[in-house]
Amino acid sequence: MKDDNSLIGLCLTFAPLSLLAIGGGASILGELQHSVVDQSHWLTKQGFLDIFAISRVAPGPGTLIVTLIGWKVGGLAGAIAATIAIFAPSSALILLVAHAWHSSPNAIWQRALIYGLSPLAAAFVLSSAFFLLRDAKGGWIAWLVALIVAIAAQRLRLGPLALMGAGSLVFCGFFLVAG
Repeated sequence: MKDDNSLIGLCLTFAPLSLLAIGGGASILGELQHSVVDQSHWLTKQGFLDIFAISRVAPGPGTLIVTLIGWKVGGLAGAIAATIAIFAPSSALILLVAHAWHSSPNAIWQRALIYGLSPLAAAFVLSSAFFLLRDAKGGWIAWLVALIVAIAAQRLRLGPLALMGAGSLVFCGFFLVAG
């Protein structure tokens, strides 16, 4: 296990991100990568992409990527600290908001939250996609595959597994041809 400073660092990094995860774990990936790679130097850019890929294959919420980062930084104690830090603050906040929500039904602030947070969440997710693609291996072909998969997801309504398989085939085909 790493020292207590690593555990405190994990908590201080992930707790504020918990409150920014509007739209789910995907919305904080850009800031998460910046914090973990550029500021704390716990992972390299490639190491972050590797852990991101593993977290996408595992079932559960997207924010479980922090559990893997915590494991890498501080072993089992780091994984536990990181997981608590990413889930506890937002869970406490949602309890407070739920209480206020039910205490004053049909309040104007409720509509403001509903309509205001949707574009904000979408913007955070788009920003995270940009950060992940910027560092991904494959250059322009990675961007092209991401764009095609995003369009196919909207137009064809294919499931994620089919889209991941198709994207992998396109990437493999490109690299076989490119040699």
